[in-house]
Amino acid sequence: MTTTVKLPPSLEQSLRRQCAVEGRSISDLMRDALTAYLAKVPQAPPSAWSLGADLFGRHAGPADLASARHAHAADVWQEKHARRRPR
Repeated sequence: MTTTVKLPPSLEQSLRRQCAVEGRSISDLMRDALTAYLAKVPQAPPSAWSLGADLFGRHAGPADLASARHAHAADVWQEKHARRRPR
């Protein structure tokens, strides 16, 4: 990947001077500097999606559970209490 970076003249001079001292290209020096910087930056916390990715899709309930939750809850309630009644 090629990226263009705009540097103030003083930073560009320092960069070129350091590259000459080390005998390295600007690209090599900037790659190493970015690698070192990114290794120190705290990583973003994981998203809710990545935390629950192994759980998504495991529910085998009714497809309309979100929109008809009250009706489904009433059905579950009736089934539960029907089993408790002596016949």
